[in-house]
Amino acid sequence: MSSLRLDLPSSLRHELKEPLGPIYTDADALLADATEPVVAVGDIVTYHLLEAGYTPAVALVDDRTKRAAVDPEVRDAVGGFDHCWTVDNPAGTITGPLIGALSRGLGEDGTTLIRVDGEEDLAALPAVLAVPEGASVVYGQPDEGMVLVTADAAARERCRDLIGRMDGPADELLAALS
Repeated sequence: MSSLRLDLPSSLRHELKEPLGPIYTDADALLADATEPVVAVGDIVTYHLLEAGYTPAVALVDDRTKRAAVDPEVRDAVGGFDHCWTVDNPAGTITGPLIGALSRGLGEDGTTLIRVDGEEDLAALPAVLAVPEGASVVYGQPDEGMVLVTADAAARERCRDLIGRMDGPADELLAALS
């Protein structure tokens, strides 16, 4: 699975702008509606959850937001996890190492921070498929807030569909997540 790689075709970019769930601007309100375990995708989302006193089961960060480096305050605040790993995942892709780290993090006791060398933006899609039924995935919607996705049948089907239309061995990736 280490060589597995799916690439986002330009034809799907517009569909990813549509949030997979409700948008929140308040971390406490989001956490009141979230269910365990929670996977956070993105530096700013992870920062807001930590600032609200909550450490997600798994967080994926790349030290960037909207294609620019995050502020040192955000970068320095993202910590306190039980486990920390680094994986390569180029922009616009979902790779085998990212899937492996996500699955491993969900199976660990304690919390896991996954530092992505490249980009973690698409990680919400496989995360919705990797978490247990009813669990939560939170990711950022640029200039709007945090999207809370409950891993239910509808969200999982939408993520399967989007992944299935990416360039590369989507069936192999979906099999690895099931």
